[in-house]
Amino acid sequence: MFRNRPPHFALACLALCVVQLVLSLLLVRYIWALSSPAMQWLTGTLIVIQTLLGLLILVQVPRALQWRPRRNPRPSAELQAERQRIARELHDNVGSQLVSTMGLLDPKLPAHSQALRALEQCLLDLRLVVDSMDSATDSLEDRLARLRHRIQPVLDRRGIQMAWDVKTADGVEAPCAERAQHMVAIVQESLSNVLQHAQATQVKVRLDHDAEQGAWCLEVCDNGRGLPEVSSASGARPSGFGLEGMRRRALQMGGALELIRPEQGGTCIRVVVPNQGQCAREYAHAVLESQSP
Repeated sequence: MFRNRPPHFALACLALCVVQLVLSLLLVRYIWALSSPAMQWLTGTLIVIQTLLGLLILVQVPRALQWRPRRNPRPSAELQAERQRIARELHDNVGSQLVSTMGLLDPKLPAHSQALRALEQCLLDLRLVVDSMDSATDSLEDRLARLRHRIQPVLDRRGIQMAWDVKTADGVEAPCAERAQHMVAIVQESLSNVLQHAQATQVKVRLDHDAEQGAWCLEVCDNGRGLPEVSSASGARPSGFGLEGMRRRALQMGGALELIRPEQGGTCIRVVVPNQGQCAREYAHAVLESQSP
């Protein structure tokens, strides 16, 4: 009951201590004259000890009342050190091997060009994994900025222009670390699809907060060839492209993922995630109902 509620625990201890002290004083009032000097000395000592114990608890009560649960889990020092060690090993060993292999390929040769793109994608995924291992408690804005830093050079080399429209809302609680990780993973998977399948020349990443709905809206839109007709049909769920994984992440956040086929072509992936305090399942159900014809 009190395991995750230090303020309630401190108040309960203080209340019990006060009750015990009052009962002791009432008991002493009736038996003091009938007790021996040794018993009187022992009783007085117990009352003094109870009073000091109550004062010590009272001193800690204001601090306990200020306690708030952490929004993000704090990994232990050992776990953090192990993550950093694995990240260094991946970066120094696997990353350097990929870079060396890419240097052996000639981009002018068609076969080498395809292999070079595959290795470039592997290197990008590796760097993103290393970044995520060292940013367990980072905010959504910092995670998205790091993702943009990693993927922008790859998009530039492919001739894909990226518009970045990420806005934070003042006075609105930002998504916690777990939700931020899911949201960034959806953006990462969407951009990976753009690189590998969309044949697009433009992509836009947008994050905004809808005050009326009380939710965060995340979109990744491109002007590529789009998904097959059967994929965007109502109720159909395309295989591949990591869409099922993105749907699961959206549901874990209590949100909903929607695939949109713009009139001008391309694909738009939209995720709506409710604020921390809202009922996740009810909100997801309402969003899905509003999207149905």
